[in-house]
Amino acid sequence: MPQYIALLRGINVSGHKLIKMAELKELLMGIGFKNVQTYIQSGNVVFESDEKSISNLELYIMSGISGKYGFYVEVMVRTVNEFSRIVETNPFPDAEGNKLYITFFREAPQNIPFEELNKVKSESEVYLFHDRIMFFYCPEGYGITKLSNPFIEKKLKTVATTRNMNTIVKLLGMAQ
Repeated sequence: MPQYIALLRGINVSGHKLIKMAELKELLMGIGFKNVQTYIQSGNVVFESDEKSISNLELYIMSGISGKYGFYVEVMVRTVNEFSRIVETNPFPDAEGNKLYITFFREAPQNIPFEELNKVKSESEVYLFHDRIMFFYCPEGYGITKLSNPFIEKKLKTVATTRNMNTIVKLLGMAQ
């Protein structure tokens, strides 16, 4: 049975959109997913499903959350192979895992406003877009960067969710 990794955007942040991981696991098993595992409170889920359509998987999860909790949450589902490729093609292999971030986009961004992004990034920050993700190395830490997830979403006019490389590696390990 194929394995997938779901990334929920914006849950359990500053007391908003609260979802307990045990409840999320139960909800997804009720949808029919198998071997559901969650990782940390920010909404990372590894699961198995016979469903082959990524968009259907995303819709099932978003609908399930909306029905149970009464609020909307963006969900991005990726295959284990996609996570493997992120680790394998990492353009910053020497970066500490908590200083390297991967921003996931539902679709590959078009017309990226590089000038606007470059205006706000610090000299030490480096980013690289690749298909439906952005690698972002921020040696001073993500908490102080101006290239935050909300800023990226606003400038690229798309939905995004971001995880550090430590989380990517952990989720990949859980799936394998």
